[in-house]
Amino acid sequence: MFERIKEDINCVFDRDPAARTSFEVLTNYPGVHALMLHRLSYWLWSKGWKWLARTISSFSRWMTGIEIHPGAKIGRRFFIDHGMGVVIGETAEVADDVTLYHGVTLGGTSWDKGKRHPTLEAGVVVGAGAKVLGPITIGEGARIGSNAVVTRDVPAGATAVGIPGRIIAKGDEDAARRQAMADKIGFDAYGVTRDMPDPVTKSIFAILDHMHAVDSKIEGMCSALKQMGSDYCDKELPELKCEELLDEQDAVEPDKDAPKVGVEQ
Repeated sequence: MFERIKEDINCVFDRDPAARTSFEVLTNYPGVHALMLHRLSYWLWSKGWKWLARTISSFSRWMTGIEIHPGAKIGRRFFIDHGMGVVIGETAEVADDVTLYHGVTLGGTSWDKGKRHPTLEAGVVVGAGAKVLGPITIGEGARIGSNAVVTRDVPAGATAVGIPGRIIAKGDEDAARRQAMADKIGFDAYGVTRDMPDPVTKSIFAILDHMHAVDSKIEGMCSALKQMGSDYCDKELPELKCEELLDEQDAVEPDKDAPKVGVEQ
């Protein structure tokens, strides 16, 4: 039991940069408190002590603002950040390494008995205010955007946003290729994701895709030249030193007399 509590505390440090000490997490994180109380209520529920299990669950909701039905199955290293307003239904199933933010609902869409709440596979992240409803499956590593309402299955590794939830990103092939190109030219796309509705972001991704295509063509031509006996492609390209470019840009002062180009407000 103590090993599981230690694991629950340690996973907070991996996902919340504000966490400083284990004592702080243990005493001031409602998500950890709710999870500890749920493990007790779930054990009582499985042993047939239904009323006592529901009572502990109600006490947990009163103390933390997080409502987890004692029948819900919760995996390891489950983290609820902030937590206020989180609701997890009776037949919900949450696998290992899942993260929920405040205001998330794992709810049902009918009053029928049986499986009526969602299943979240390993590594799923659900943004603040999102509603995941019905006996659906959110695939491994999938992400649900803030305030989304999802009522259909989400494939592994995909991103769902909006009302109703729609898939806007599926698979990691493009992302991996773009990241490799960004690393090659020294570009750090920190905080820039494919699902951001930003024209600048889309332009950056288009440039990275184009550069990847150009690189592929050049590699093909170099291979053909080598087969013809040419050593032209053996020459190394000069390395891009982004630090020097940034320093030079900071050193240049803007020309105050230069005409301003733009739209007047």
